[in-house]
Amino acid sequence: MTIASTVAAMVWTRRALNAGATMRLIVMGASAFDAYEHEDATRLLRFGRWCAERADDWHLRASALNWLARQSIWCGMPDEGLTHAEDGLVRADRLTPREQAMLHNARARAWARMGRPGQALTAIGRSDEVFGPAKGDEDSVWMSFYDDAQHHGDTGYAAFDLALLSGQSPAVATARLTKAVHGYADVYVRSRALSGTKLATLIMATGDPEEALPVAHRALDEVARLRSNRAVEDVMNLSKECRRHAGDAEVAALRERIAATVRL
Repeated sequence: MTIASTVAAMVWTRRALNAGATMRLIVMGASAFDAYEHEDATRLLRFGRWCAERADDWHLRASALNWLARQSIWCGMPDEGLTHAEDGLVRADRLTPREQAMLHNARARAWARMGRPGQALTAIGRSDEVFGPAKGDEDSVWMSFYDDAQHHGDTGYAAFDLALLSGQSPAVATARLTKAVHGYADVYVRSRALSGTKLATLIMATGDPEEALPVAHRALDEVARLRSNRAVEDVMNLSKECRRHAGDAEVAALRERIAATVRL
């Protein structure tokens, strides 16, 4: 083995080790985020981003920054989340369409949380545009979750935040979340439950509570099987929206079921 080939092998090994570390750190960081262990999640995801850069892996770098963006937005720091998402897109030409769409979704939600509907809708449109030509065999295994249902669920979340702003229509969010709920395969029951809860909350807040009830009960059937602090917070937000229909016996029964589900 020549010196050049030995050096090349060492570089490849170092990159492979960093990539492997990045994957584990992202999984651990995402799990910590779901458990509301936010300091741990931030440290793990930032370290994952660092390892991805050492491995020169733009795909894993995008994944780490997507999770950092989502966590920042969830924690009430949409401006920071937008920065992470924009950072992930700094060399969009090196990312697959699904990876680009994923980061544009984070941008859309950040803009929506900052009360900027124009920018949020533009980001949703850009996400649709880049997702359109996506192919089934061009992504790494960790992107297999990002199918048509996930795309509509993620963009639907951003549209949900917009729909709750004064003067905004719920139509876009309702259509996207409905398509997501009906599109998720059973293997993605968690994502279906979260999108279903958002959809029920939106209908309860802006439409007919009688239409929200079956959506809510289906979502609760699935939430009851999950162990997720984020899912619990979402169903509690659904319960809050039910208060506006306090005189409706079926809505009152739904609130009681939500309380029982949360106690499980």
